[in-house]
Amino acid sequence: MLSKLTVAEAKIFLRDPGAPAAVLGIPLALLLVFGLMPGSREPSAQYGGESPLATVIAPMAVALLLGMLAVYMLPAAMASHREKGVLKRLAASPMPPSRLLAAQLLVNLASAVVAIVLVVGVGTIALGMALPKNPGGFLAVTLLGAVSLFSMGTLLAAFVPSARAANGIGAAVFFPMLALGGVWVPKEQLSPVLQHIADVLPLGATLGSLRDTAAGHAPHLLPMVALAVFAIVCSTLAARFFRWE
Repeated sequence: MLSKLTVAEAKIFLRDPGAPAAVLGIPLALLLVFGLMPGSREPSAQYGGESPLATVIAPMAVALLLGMLAVYMLPAAMASHREKGVLKRLAASPMPPSRLLAAQLLVNLASAVVAIVLVVGVGTIALGMALPKNPGGFLAVTLLGAVSLFSMGTLLAAFVPSARAANGIGAAVFFPMLALGGVWVPKEQLSPVLQHIADVLPLGATLGSLRDTAAGHAPHLLPMVALAVFAIVCSTLAARFFRWE
């Protein structure tokens, strides 16, 4: 049943041209706009002898992509199902809500993989971007960050009543995460207190760990633990408080 649900959700996702365009276009636009700026592809002592493109801009594009999918796309899709009565019809079946949430997670994770491959491919081929120095760590952080952020998205999707409400709540969650996560302002320029907050918030923990692995370092323990805790807590609460209508 999970495979059938995943295929059905994937078809619904692809029928809306705006969703794939946003998922693919915004991270690529961010990469190209900032990657073409003077000095972005040159080694910098500030970033350990690596270019800002590889160690800051590309990780930022990946983190932003995951955040958009998790906080905007996933809750809006589930809220749309709730508005149209799809979830009410599914409630009459013996299927647990965790199965539907898992299908949404798989669809969004697949979308993230495609977009990340494009970001890395375009950055490498078109801009001469260096690949992550710690590729295994980069992949592990991307996966854990995606699971953590998507779990937060499933928690929002569990109770938002409409697509409009999902967009409003998503904005209320997403923009503070951008400000506190080191996306709008580099983490190094935040106050010490805000830097500690960025280390434990899902978006900030993902971005910081991606930057570490892109530069060839191992991710710090605290952000990885924070991501795992967020994933477990949010997914458990989402399955517990999910409303069909």
